[in-house]
Amino acid sequence: MTTADHRPTADTTTAATTTAPGSAATGPADRGEPIRKELLRFLESRTRTSWLPDTDVFADGGQSSLFAMELVVHLEKSFGISIRGTDLRLDNFRSVTVMTAMVLRLQQAAGGQDG
Repeated sequence: MTTADHRPTADTTTAATTTAPGSAATGPADRGEPIRKELLRFLESRTRTSWLPDTDVFADGGQSSLFAMELVVHLEKSFGISIRGTDLRLDNFRSVTVMTAMVLRLQQAAGGQDG
């Protein structure tokens, strides 16, 4: 059912947590962890396989553009963001890491996250 290529690994952000609290290095990584976890949970529930944060969802998983639209709706509803215009490029949905960065950026732009 699952392959080793998609199995989640330990959090790679632990090195960033050794910097001073509130620094720019820890802020986005700390805020990104719940987003990353939710996206991995969503992908695993929809595809019935495990994913690494940097796995290309569309190349390795054979997902469709219709699935990309499901991701858009899920991201908007789950994280209170609006994805429009140039952010609707497929490249913004290729991996959990890329989607997490987009969510954080859109939240910050909307004033949804304190710096």
